[in-house]
Amino acid sequence: MEWLLQYLLAGLSAGSTYALVALGLVLVYQSSRVLNFAHGDVAAFATFIAYTALSARLPFGVAFGLAVMFSAALATTFYLGILIPAQRRDATHLGQVIMTLGLGLILQGGAAFFWGTEPQPFRSPLSDTRIVKIGPVAMTELGLGTLGTALCCSLLLYGFVQRTRVGRAMRATSENLIAAQTLGIPTRQLVALSWAVGAALGAVAGAFLAPALFLDPYFMIDPFLKGFAAAILGGLNSLPGAIVGGLILGIAESLSGAYIAIQFKNTLAFVIIILVLLVRPEGLLGHEFKERV
Repeated sequence: MEWLLQYLLAGLSAGSTYALVALGLVLVYQSSRVLNFAHGDVAAFATFIAYTALSARLPFGVAFGLAVMFSAALATTFYLGILIPAQRRDATHLGQVIMTLGLGLILQGGAAFFWGTEPQPFRSPLSDTRIVKIGPVAMTELGLGTLGTALCCSLLLYGFVQRTRVGRAMRATSENLIAAQTLGIPTRQLVALSWAVGAALGAVAGAFLAPALFLDPYFMIDPFLKGFAAAILGGLNSLPGAIVGGLILGIAESLSGAYIAIQFKNTLAFVIIILVLLVRPEGLLGHEFKERV
């Protein structure tokens, strides 16, 4: 029983990072109906900004804040400076998705040019080796910090979206853009805010993944794919679904690696996703999407 609890806790820790990535993807998709394939690369580049700040002996909190602000500013600039002009020229949704893919490739190349491709250690105040005992189970400081940070971010995002005036306006914009514009809601600014918050969540995930995975221009590719899978599993139009999907994916990976085979770890998770989507194509907590006209 203790081993089962240990595996569940490890799965929750991994799943919490997938949930952070998935939350950013869902926020962007809800607001603009664009799948942002640069999400992981923005997070990776922002983590390199934090790495540079730490190399300059700035405190971790300052470096972390710089990474979050950089990612938010970059995503906002991309939306306002690239996607909005493209939409004015009647760019298709597929064309906009390709633009995000192009941004990701540019950021990958930029990170490789400035920092190289060799994996580098990322200094964090939370250790990936020191153990914290929680009753009968144990967890690393980094894993516990990751889980706690993801929980705090999820609660803050929920409170912001559900309880604040701006959050309610964001929800109205995602539900019916034309009606929101008719009511005088500044929809463009709110969509830009969704891009900024989504990118900031990705940067938070990157800062907690880098100490365990080591830092290179491509270290966020696998977490991005897992976050994307979690968003699909939970529902691309559901923020709670992104959290649930991420945690289910993390637990499925942990249990399959422990009780079946480590080689089957990734496979079982995606088998579960396929089976769920065969029954509910909109995801576990998603709802059928009706195109706005």
